[in-house]
Amino acid sequence: MNPLSAGNSQSKQQLRLNWPDGREHLLDHAELRRQCPCSQCRAFRLRGMTPMVDARVRVVELNPQGYGLQLVFSDGHERGIYPWAYLAEL
Repeated sequence: MNPLSAGNSQSKQQLRLNWPDGREHLLDHAELRRQCPCSQCRAFRLRGMTPMVDARVRVVELNPQGYGLQLVFSDGHERGIYPWAYLAEL
């Protein structure tokens, strides 16, 4: 299920997704960075480590990829593409 809309608030540090079922989903930028689905970040979490993420990190760019969003963060990380289903679970 794809959201109807996606918005980004840098002042609130939140990604906003509006789903077809009427749900509005607010996701914290720092938590999105910690939960990055790229292979490097997943491997880090699989080793039982929690990524150290500055609480001030922001999503600075959203790049739609059809099946999800590529998020570009203020710390320069841009490798993760977040599938819609993954974002719905967070």
